[in-house]
This record gives sequence, structure tokens and C-alpha cells, in this order.
Amino acid sequence: MPSRIIRLTLATALMLLAGYATMPAHTVHQSSATPQSVVDELLAADRAFSDASASMDVVAGLGPMFAPDVVMGPIPGNTFARGRDAAVAALRANPDNATMRATWTPIRGGISADGQHGFTFGYMTLRRTDGSANLAKYLAYWVKRPEGWRVAVYKRGRRSDGPVPTEPMPPALPARIVPVTSDANVIERHRASLDQAERAFSDEAQIIGLGPAFAKHGSADAVNLGGPNNPAFVVGAEAIGKSVGANSPPPGSPLSWAPDQVIVASSGDLGVTIGVLRPNTPGPDGKPGPLLPFFTIWRRATAVAPWLYIAE
Repeated sequence: MPSRIIRLTLATALMLLAGYATMPAHTVHQSSATPQSVVDELLAADRAFSDASASMDVVAGLGPMFAPDVVMGPIPGNTFARGRDAAVAALRANPDNATMRATWTPIRGGISADGQHGFTFGYMTLRRTDGSANLAKYLAYWVKRPEGWRVAVYKRGRRSDGPVPTEPMPPALPARIVPVTSDANVIERHRASLDQAERAFSDEAQIIGLGPAFAKHGSADAVNLGGPNNPAFVVGAEAIGKSVGANSPPPGSPLSWAPDQVIVASSGDLGVTIGVLRPNTPGPDGKPGPLLPFFTIWRRATAVAPWLYIAE
């Protein structure tokens, strides 16, 4: 154990949280925005939170970037923490988070055509006061709020030590920035179409197999966090299909799933599905297997094109 344990009091952490919430956002005016300027703004926000986190414990470092209604998971118990208070409490439940400093580097970003939703993913280092470290990968879905970009859905996973790409991946960009719509009927149609895409993904996996379904329903540049023994992300739908289907040869699938929640941009070209994976057969004891939380980020070229997952 390190000889010096640095802890932020709850009051200090809350003050820091309030300070972040009122920081002026470096935003691009919608009328002059381009896809590149918006994704640059999102990546800058992600890096700024990392820079600030370097001087705080993990809880105080991550908490300020979470939206009030953030969904974070999985957490112990194979569930999600829903809401910033619950996410902070889940982080605080791990005593290591009180003694580590987290910094991270996004390697890719993507945005919706309305410039209000986006995603980033990359590599994280959680360093102890004695200099030792844990390595991780993270995936974040962001929504633009009045105070700036905030994370709406978040997960991280361990990674092994090993070489990872140092060059950023090209951003996932729409053809142009379009006006934001507040028409509830339009947004609901987009939400329903993404909900159906996730359900169709599961339905087809039951027929053609888990691996082939992942290969078919993902984009050529999709990424998967991979397991803890993978230093880097798994890139490409074909590679992801081979990875997730390695132990479940077709036909059929050991899992089925459906979204419990769908968040979608008003432009209808970027969104995220949140739900649980359900084993199709009981365990050795005859009882249902554990539910496994998931979230998947989806993208499409236009609001009428087919959805393909881009990160999960």
C-alpha cells in the first residue's frame, strides 16, 4: 500500500463538481460550425477533463464530466449506475479510486449531424501514488449541454500491457451540420428505428450465429473494447465478429438482447442503445444465467440509411 494516501473530502469533491458545471464552454457557434470543428471541440473537451483529472483522485476526476442522467456500467452486480450520484457512489465503492489518478487519451471521436451528440474512445492510465499503474480502455457517448459537452453513457475496461496504435483514427463525421430539431415526433421516429435495429440484430444472431451477426450489423471501422487480455481495441466488423463468435459457432446464438433505453440525436444519424444480454440456456445448476449489461453506439450516413454499430 502506498505510504501516503491522498483523499478529497466529500465537500471538496462537490465544490470541484460545481466548479466544472459552471466553467465556460468553448463552443462552436451552430451557424458557423463544420463537422470537423465540432468533433475538434468534443475531443478538446475530453482531453481537458483528462488534464484536470491528473491532479485529483479518480472519483473527483471523472464525476465532473458526467451528465446528471449519465448511465455507467457495468458495475459490480452486473448492472448499470443510473444518474451522476449513483455513478459517483459506484466509483467511490472501489477504494483504489481514492488513491489513484486517472488520465486518458481519446484516439477517435465522432459526432451527429446536428452537432449535439458525439462519442469518443481511447486509452486510460490509472496511476497509484507509488508510481504503479492499471491500464484501461474507455468508451463514452456525449451530449452537448448548455455548460458544454457531458458524458451520457460511459464504460471502461481493463487492458493488458502491450503496444497500441499511437495515431488517432479518422473522425466519424456527417456530410454537413444541420439545424437541431425539437420536433418530438421526428425524434421518436429516429428512436424507434434505432430500437428496431438493435432488436433485428439480436433476432438475426439467433439464426445466423453471433459472430456473423456482429460482422453484418457493424461498420467497417467499428470498434469493440475487447477483453482484458487485448491491449488495443478490436477494429472492424469482421474482426469483431470473429472475436465475439470465437466460442459460439453458428448457427444460433448463446445470447439474446433488446434495448431498455435508446438515446438518439435529433438528426437521426447517431445514437446509443442500452440494455442487457440474456443467456438463452440455463447454467449448469439449471438456473438462468447472469444478465450482462451492454451499450452500443450506432451511426448511419443519413436519417433514412440503415443503422450500423460503430462502437461497443
